[in-house]
Order: sequence, then structure tokens, then C-alpha cells
Amino acid sequence: MCRIFGYLNAAVTPHAMRTVAALQRHGGPDATGVARGAGWGLGNNRLAVVGLDGGQQPYGQGGPVQVVFNGEVYNHQELRRRLEARGHVIPDRCDGSVLPALYLEYGEEFTEHLDGMYALALLDTRGAVPRLLLATDHIGMKPLYYRWDAIARSLYFSSELPALLGFGGADGRVRETALDAFLTTRTPFGTRTMYQDVEVLEPGTTWVCELGGTPRVRRRSLHVPPAEQEPIGDEATVARQVRRTLRREVGRLLEADVPVAVVTSGGLDSSLVTALAAEYGLQHTFTLAYRGTWPSDERHFAREVSDRARTVHHEVEIDPADFPALLEETVWHLGQPNADPIALSTYALFRAIREAGFTVALTGDGADEVFGGYERMRLAAERAAAGADWASGYVDALSAVPAVLRDRLYTDAYRAHVAADPALPAAAREDLLHGPGTVLERITRFEVEHRLPAYHLRRVDHLSMASAVEARLPFCQRSVVALGRPLPDHRRVQGGQVKRTLYAAAAGLLPDRVLSRPKQPFTLPVTAMLRPGTSLWEYARDLLAPGRTAAAGRLDGRGVDALFTAQAERPDDTVALALWALLVHEVWDEQFRSSLRGSGGAGAAPGVTEPLAVAA
Repeated sequence: MCRIFGYLNAAVTPHAMRTVAALQRHGGPDATGVARGAGWGLGNNRLAVVGLDGGQQPYGQGGPVQVVFNGEVYNHQELRRRLEARGHVIPDRCDGSVLPALYLEYGEEFTEHLDGMYALALLDTRGAVPRLLLATDHIGMKPLYYRWDAIARSLYFSSELPALLGFGGADGRVRETALDAFLTTRTPFGTRTMYQDVEVLEPGTTWVCELGGTPRVRRRSLHVPPAEQEPIGDEATVARQVRRTLRREVGRLLEADVPVAVVTSGGLDSSLVTALAAEYGLQHTFTLAYRGTWPSDERHFAREVSDRARTVHHEVEIDPADFPALLEETVWHLGQPNADPIALSTYALFRAIREAGFTVALTGDGADEVFGGYERMRLAAERAAAGADWASGYVDALSAVPAVLRDRLYTDAYRAHVAADPALPAAAREDLLHGPGTVLERITRFEVEHRLPAYHLRRVDHLSMASAVEARLPFCQRSVVALGRPLPDHRRVQGGQVKRTLYAAAAGLLPDRVLSRPKQPFTLPVTAMLRPGTSLWEYARDLLAPGRTAAAGRLDGRGVDALFTAQAERPDDTVALALWALLVHEVWDEQFRSSLRGSGGAGAAPGVTEPLAVAA
């Protein structure tokens, strides 16, 4: 697991490369490697997880093919045996060391042989001019941001958005419709970021460009072994197949040369991962709670799961009084706004995991999207079956601020401006509303291919790597996704129950109270915490003062002030999330947009006063 960065067809100084490396060194504190040539450069910050004594990046340094890599190749041992049988020499047992040989053997199709999570950059110097290839995994577990200048035909890329801005040259222009996109979908979807000139490579994408040329971009299909493409049999048989596949993947993801833990919230998904990991001898679980008494406290469920699995359980408790400072750190590491209050909790939890001595943590992310776990999915399916409108309610459920409330918050000019640039990518919206399959099939496709990578996986990646922890996600493994995606509607949602197949797969492995409890999101109880008299309330009041929010001409300051009045008088989940989202946006704007206006580069991370201290 690492951080990567680089450029093509550009003049970048060693100083700039050191700056970029320093801005994301928190994700790769064990080593920094750089290779440069005429018009190109590759860089890496390493977090050593497998093959600790080897793994120097760029892999293949000095040879015709060099690679920088962020992620894990879970089938690296099988690939190593195959490549060595064909005459290739693999220098060490680090998983990424197989990549140059794999490319030499299979060319651009080498990613079809990878089973894992990754974002990588590969430079091939065998032709008349160097050629750069970028690639991302099938579901987007490892993001890659880039800035392509079509006029200069130059490229800059990095694993984290603040680091990319460290190259300089970015004009820092925020898309005029970015605020609306954020409030509509809780974070930008598709290739878009908040910035006009920065994009993110989509999942399952290969990007290829020769020095001085124009890029070719292609989306790859999800490659799954034929025997694992579709679950077959009655409900009990399919549930056993899901359990067997998930058990195998959990076992594979526990392999590491560093200490491994599991995040256990007390819900079905992480609890099932915990139970399966304990079968392999996993000993440590972590959960997060908040000091004081708050609604939706799950710590007792997590403790029950730990007791049954016989793990050493670590309960991380954070003080709500620390939320303002914690929020600033969280937003900086994300690089752009994400409206889910769980982001703050995620950052604090992974920081505690690292402080306890663990470098790898398994999580339950991805199960809801793949197996049909969200209440909005159930409601949409039921409304569609009844012949009622399902789309407006579903789309509103995706938002941080519902459409009617956004309309009241926007100025007339901004309301008219965003009407011409919808937040959802046009192709994604068309497929969601009118594509092939049932409504639930279309929603599942949308959740897995668009919302999961943008909203969940980038957040998990950035906030785990902020503390140099590698998050591994069994439910996002190709074989598990391949079992979940083709499930018929009634095996996802029926009779008011969600994730029916996954609940069946977990039967007998978890405490009855965990299996029978009502589903609730693992998140910050922001409605209860955003109240007069709390530090979070006072902080939000200061940053969202009417004159300040109205200054850019997008928001009506009186409308924002009315949200505070409503929340103080009648606390409400919708209003609380709207205030939280506006607060997150304002913190981001203060840290990034303002600093870019003044300096043309990224602001320093909270607590980081000298970003150039690390030599490449």
C-alpha cells in the first residue's frame, strides 16, 4: 500500500516532486522513491505491508518498464510462479514486484490478471518515445486524481488531491456548479472533482498516452472467473455459496507481514467479516464510540460480536468537544467535501488503530451496495412495484440537502445557473431512470458503479491512509461482487427486509441480537450533537454566519440562518445534515479555495508547518 504521483510531457523540478511527496507522505511513511527522465517522472511513498525487506519503487527501476503502485495484489504468489516459469526474474516477494514482468508478458491487458485493489502508473520506454499507462481496479478502491492539459498535452497525477495541487500550475478554479453537486450527491460523482481542471480516474479504467500525444481511455469490464459469475440454487444454497466465497476472501485479505485488525461496528457487515476473520485466528477488533450518552450507540453490539469471536476488543472513544479540530483535519485529508458525518469518525478510528500498532484493517464497506442493504433501495423497489414514483424519493435520499430545501437556500442567480449542469453524470442518470433491468437492478448498478467509489471508497482510502493504515474490503472483492450483483430482487429485498441473502449467509455465525436488530447506519449522531450549547454548534454558527455564506452569491444567508433556527427549536435529521454539509463545505473552502486564490498551490495540512521536510 502506497501513495503514487508523477507527470508526463512536463517540466517538473525536484523541488516540486519533493513537495508532492511530502503532501501525501502520511500514507507512505516507510520510504520515498522517484525516477525521472526527459519529460516524465514517477514517484512513490511506501507503506510496507508485504515483503518488508524488498518492494523498492519504482518497480523495475533501471529497466525498460517501471511501475509505481498503490494497493495490494492478492494473487501475487500465483502470478510470481507463472511468470518465473516463463523466464521472468522477480527480485523479491513484495506483491507489486510482479507488475513489470506481468506487463512485459501481457501488454496493456496485464490488469486482467490482477486480483486486488490498485491504482498504478507504468512507464514503458521501449518505443521511440516513452509511454505512460494509468490503471485503476475494478470497483475504485484506490483513487487516482489527474490534471490533463490538452493544449500542452501534459499530465500530472497523484493518489490524493491536495498532493496533486502541490505540483503547481493548477489555477484552483472551483466549478461554479460544484456546491450544487456536493449538496445533491454528498460529493462529486463520475470523473468530476470540485475543481474545474482536476478529474479522477473512474474504476476499471486504463489511460494510455505517449509523450507528446493524446490519451486513449477505456473502461474495462469486471473480469470474473466463469465459475464465479452467478449464484445458482435455492436460497439456502446461494447463502452457503456467499458465505464460502466471503470466508475465502477474508482469509486471503488477512495475509500480511504486519499486524492486522478488523473494524467492528456491531452491524451485520463488519460483524460477519469479524466472525470469519476469527476463524483464521484474527485477534483484535476496533469500534468507535462518543463520550457521553447519544442515540444509536452501537458499542454494546460490537462488544457482543467481539465476545463471540473471542477477540481482544478496542473501544475508541472520542470527545465531541474535539469535533471542530477533528473536522478540519478530516476535510484536509479528503481534499474535497464529503457530507457523510461518518467521515469524522472514520478518521478518528483509523488514527487510533495505527496508534495501537496496526497497519492493516479489514472493514465491511461495500456490502450494502452489492447485496441491497439501504432503506432507500427497499423503498424505491416497493414504490416501483406499486406503480408509484420512486425516482424523486430515491434521488433525494442520495442528497445532503433535498431538492426543495436546496431551492430555498440558493439565490435566484445560482438556481438558474445550476439548472443547466445537473449533479448526476448524464449517462449515469439515464441508466438509473431508463436503463435495462428492474428498478432495483438499475439502482444496484448505480450504487456500485457510481456512488460507492465516489462517496464511500475514496473516503475510506483517504482517511485510513491519513494514518498509514491499509483498509481492506472483502465485500469489494471481485468474486464477492460477482455473486451479489446478479441476485434477483427477492433475494436482496422482500417483505420489508434488506440484504436477505447476506443475513442468511450470516446465520449461526453472529449473536441473535445482532442478526435481529433494526438496521441503522454507522455514523455520527449529528442531529443530537448539533445543538445549542455544544462546541460543534458554536463552531458551525461562526463559519456559517449569514454574511459569510452569502458572500459568494450562491447561498441566501437568511436561508442558512433559518436552518439554525429550525434545528434549535425542533431538531431534525434533514436540517441537521444540511447544516453539517454546509459546514463541511465552508471548512473545505477556507482550507483550499482561499489558499489557492492566494498562492496557486495547496494549503498545508492542519498541524503541518513545513511540507518540504521529506527528501525524495
